[in-house]
Amino acid sequence: MKRIVFSLLTASFACASISASSALADPRAKCGQEPSAPAITATDTAHYNASVDKFQAYEKEARAYNSCVASAAQKEEQAISEDARDRIAKIHAVSTGVQQRIAANFSHMSAELTTAGKKLAKH
Repeated sequence: MKRIVFSLLTASFACASISASSALADPRAKCGQEPSAPAITATDTAHYNASVDKFQAYEKEARAYNSCVASAAQKEEQAISEDARDRIAKIHAVSTGVQQRIAANFSHMSAELTTAGKKLAKH
C-alpha cells in the first residue's frame, strides 16, 4: 500500500514538473497579449482613413509582439540546446566509460589466458 501511495505521489510530482516546464517554455509568456487585427472598413473616405490608421497601429504592435516572441523563442531554444548538449555529454561519458572498462577487461583477461596457455603448453 505504501508503495502505491509513493508511486502515485512520484507520478503526480513528475506530471507537475513537466507541465511547469512546458508552461515556462512558451515564448509568448513574457510578451503580453497578442494584438488583435483590426477590421478594415472602406465604405467611404473617413472609414478608409480610420482603417489605415488602425492598420498602421496594429502593424507597429504586431511587429513588436512578433519580435518579442521570436527573441524569447530563440533564448528558450538555446537553453534547450545547451541542456541537451550537457545531457548528451553525460550519457556519452557513461557509455564511453563502460566501453573502456570492458575493453580493458578483455585485454587483461586475454593477456592472462595467453600467459596461462603458454605455461600449460610447456607441461
